Amino acid sequence: MASDSTPPADTVNTAIDSVSVLSEDSRRRMFVFIRRAGRPVTRDEAAASVGISRKLAAFHLDKLVDAGLLRARYETPGGIRKVGRRPKVYEPTDAQITVSIPERRHELLADLLLDAVLTEEADENAAQAAVRAAERRGRRMGGAARDETRPGRLGPERGLTVCERLLDEYGYEPVREAPTELRLRNCPFHPLTAKAPDLVCGMNHAFLAGYVNGLEVNGVRAVLAPEAGKCCVRLGPSDLNSPRGVQEVPHQAGT
Repeated sequence: MASDSTPPADTVNTAIDSVSVLSEDSRRRMFVFIRRAGRPVTRDEAAASVGISRKLAAFHLDKLVDAGLLRARYETPGGIRKVGRRPKVYEPTDAQITVSIPERRHELLADLLLDAVLTEEADENAAQAAVRAAERRGRRMGGAARDETRPGRLGPERGLTVCERLLDEYGYEPVREAPTELRLRNCPFHPLTAKAPDLVCGMNHAFLAGYVNGLEVNGVRAVLAPEAGKCCVRLGPSDLNSPRGVQEVPHQAGT
């Protein structure tokens, strides 16, 4: 099972910057050559692969390193030690580039569904297991964020400000429509939502409700409020008599 705090992908701006770096033809061809080499590549080899000078190759390689697409180190290729200065070699990083505007998070949805399959209990159907897995993941992420930031007691306004960080990071495009209400302008799971709205919206609702719970935000709850072209959930005022926002996820897909 994936970590409770699934590592966020690069922000849209970072991904766009990486794609922009690869827009130059020689640079892109060198990057492809290095990725396919299966071993560290020297500057001379990279230059020869596209037929440019060593100096120009160094410029392009530095751009790729700065963008996080390559890493550089000094080492003799093949492990053969020679007298003198070791050449600088380049190899690809584990960076993956995905650009989607508006942002999509299909990998999070897939991860939650896999989690549901692995933890489905005998007395529940697949949809119920998916909602439960989403709520559990959101709650643990909220708890981890609280442990990390130690924000103290969170009322509605400050609590929503903390929530905005995760929502923005995951592509929800949160907009504060009132001091204690957030409307989410983007559905990170579109267009998959249209194929199974009850399931995906139920999971989304559960994930966000769980996050609010784990973060221990008072006076705020995740509410299903579908609106064309936007996320199906908003964060708004809860029953102020409730000690910790939403204590349950009332929407259960498949029930």
